[in-house]
Amino acid sequence: MSAEGEGIVPVCRACGGTDGDIVLDLGLQPPCDLFPLVTDPGPDPLFPLRMWMCASCALAQLVEDPGTREEPAGVEPRALTEQAADAVRALGEAGLLREGGTVAEFGSPHGGSWLPLLCEAGMREARDGEPADLVLDCFGMMHEADQRTAMAGRAARLAPGGVVLMQFHSLASILAQRQWNALRHGHFAYYSTPAAITLAGSAGLRPGRSWTFPLYGGTVLLELGHSVEADEKTARLATAELAAGVTAIPKVVELDREVARSCESLRDRLARCEKDGKRVLGYGAASRAVVLLRQAGIDTDLLPAIVDISAGKVGRRMPASRIPIVGPERLTVAPPDVVLLFVPDLLAEVRAAYPVLDTGCEWILT
Repeated sequence: MSAEGEGIVPVCRACGGTDGDIVLDLGLQPPCDLFPLVTDPGPDPLFPLRMWMCASCALAQLVEDPGTREEPAGVEPRALTEQAADAVRALGEAGLLREGGTVAEFGSPHGGSWLPLLCEAGMREARDGEPADLVLDCFGMMHEADQRTAMAGRAARLAPGGVVLMQFHSLASILAQRQWNALRHGHFAYYSTPAAITLAGSAGLRPGRSWTFPLYGGTVLLELGHSVEADEKTARLATAELAAGVTAIPKVVELDREVARSCESLRDRLARCEKDGKRVLGYGAASRAVVLLRQAGIDTDLLPAIVDISAGKVGRRMPASRIPIVGPERLTVAPPDVVLLFVPDLLAEVRAAYPVLDTGCEWILT
């Protein structure tokens, strides 16, 4: 698998290197942030979707991006807000939340902010251009096409003695759990802890402490600063990821080999549901569902609709697969026999919100 065969020689978004290889190729896919109106007949635009890994700095990254930014606003999952609260508590226990200290947040375009929690803990938001004691990046860096410049920009906001806190969906988790559909347009980088540390070093930052959370199957919150030192936990984390092969191209390419197997398995399961006369609904019109549905060849024949609580998504449809997005009333008007859940972190939240689904309902987690 070589990007050169497609006429493109990737240049690393972090170190500028050109030595590397394609580790995941999902062919032509619609933008994962484009949800057309259900009345839009299409055809929907398609673009290459491929992950390349740099052999020099081990950063896994998006090759091409169409540049679309049209995703309707989603509703922040409870799992995400609870994880933010857990993280802020951990930061307080670590002594990082100083009364009157300043914080600058580089946010994610998908929304969600820790600023209210940090201000409740006694910090204040830094003014534009003001150096900050705490520079927070929660799933923001991955949306930056120029990774080296983005890291330098975060380091430049630091006050003397300040630290950057970078949270990312771990490539180690993506690899271990075969989450190949984490790859999507608009997400330019996929970090292992060693690759994140290398990237931070390009801006003169060193690793300090780290925290891990089960969100999305495994996320890392990494402390970075000019004068911090990696603690034992961070050293163990980086060593374990290296041993698991997250910086090795032959290991990461296993994601590509998982695609056909998992797609066939999901399609076969939905086909059995149809054969058995079971009513199936999807839940959570997430961007990660777009490529999964197209790659598995799933359309309205096997999945008639996907429920989402975001008013901005209801009345739209999934790109390419054309599956309509409907409101949550669909769950209670005609409760499904099977729910295909596209964001497993939502399971407890959905079950609590819709007790009717706990009566003999079958769950399929993707």
